[in-house]
Amino acid sequence: MIVTGRVQGVGFRFFTQQVATEHEITGWVKNLTNGDVEIEAQASSNNLDAFLKKLKKGPGLFASVKDTKIDQVESIENEDSFRILY
Repeated sequence: MIVTGRVQGVGFRFFTQQVATEHEITGWVKNLTNGDVEIEAQASSNNLDAFLKKLKKGPGLFASVKDTKIDQVESIENEDSFRILY
């Protein structure tokens, strides 16, 4: 998933990790050089739906999610956590 908007320098990666943990999501989140954020996430469809709903709202006043582009990819086996990549 690619998230666009004001999503860097506003705690978006940390927020994403917290929401992922709440919804039993595995994967990762990282900043891209163009100002977007990339996310790889795996979970049940119900958990993913709840995760996406919260991400679209963002972490608060300073963040602003403009758009999310979602592409399905093959599952990554043996993922057991959600982490922030640097």
